[in-house]
Amino acid sequence: MDAYTPQLPDDDNLYEHHAFTVDKGQTPLRIDKYLMNFVENATRNKIQAAAKNGSIHVNNEPVKSNYKVKPFDAIRVLFAHPPFENLLVGEDIEIDVVYEDDQLLVVNKKPGMVVHPGHGNYSGTLINALIHRFDNLPNNSSERPGLVHRIDKDTSGLLVVAKTEEAMAHLSAQFANKTSEREYVAIVWGNMEEENGTVEGNIGRHPKNRLQNTVFLDDEADKGKPAVTHYSVLERLGYVTLVSCKLETGRTHQIRVHMKHIGHTLFNDERYGGEKVLKGTTFTKYKQFVDNCFKVLPRQALHAKTLGFVHPKTNEFMRFDSEIPDDMQQCIEKWKVYSKHQEL
Repeated sequence: MDAYTPQLPDDDNLYEHHAFTVDKGQTPLRIDKYLMNFVENATRNKIQAAAKNGSIHVNNEPVKSNYKVKPFDAIRVLFAHPPFENLLVGEDIEIDVVYEDDQLLVVNKKPGMVVHPGHGNYSGTLINALIHRFDNLPNNSSERPGLVHRIDKDTSGLLVVAKTEEAMAHLSAQFANKTSEREYVAIVWGNMEEENGTVEGNIGRHPKNRLQNTVFLDDEADKGKPAVTHYSVLERLGYVTLVSCKLETGRTHQIRVHMKHIGHTLFNDERYGGEKVLKGTTFTKYKQFVDNCFKVLPRQALHAKTLGFVHPKTNEFMRFDSEIPDDMQQCIEKWKVYSKHQEL
């Protein structure tokens, strides 16, 4: 789903929450099923209720949940209230601040915390915590206070937040010009052949499942934006590998998409299929072992470990490093024991 500025239509006093056009190759599909691939955290019951209330419009006409979408249909989801993500409210939420001065702060985000409000996540986000703590944070280009960059809800690790307009402009330029330093640690499925390598492939929204991104190459490259990930093996753990990933660009889900593209989906990355047993044996005991790992680490195995940038005022290069969180570390330890046992 493409980003869309909410607006109030003149004719029906409803606020637009989502708007997009059906792809030309779409086969007929019930709109309630179709929208489940487009709207994050939506359930079929919620979509059917929205249709019953007249909130789902196709080509400017309300439709029922059994309407079958066709190529080029213009779909709009409308409600009587503005999108909740536009109604920012400060909340007294504890955050782990690892550094702060008058220009910026660096936060170590816990897994499970959403960075900014969005559909289905209207409170409890990092931005709610920030605007409770600070007055007059500068907005980024998406009107989000303080945010220079973001990481996914279930990814843990370091983020820099701008406290002044000067810091926002300076730091945003570093991310845009690829001069910031970002290193992630991930557990991926499979034993990587090479000790290190680079994945280059334009990233854009998946044509069939808009909650995923995918790599577009060759004649289709213009459907995505350039993305470059450098990776190196930290430790081989049998059927999984612990890797370091350094970002040259910062596309949505970049590491998750690039690793899947080269056949090494992130461990327990449900959105990209990593919650299944992708490598290993067919033994029941092995499946039970993997399920235990999933319980220890109930999210994708990804941590934003290192963050480096030039301070906007002092021009000093600053580098911050964070510990791998306990859930991910426990999972690594389990695989270490398992892989050693396999070698015996």
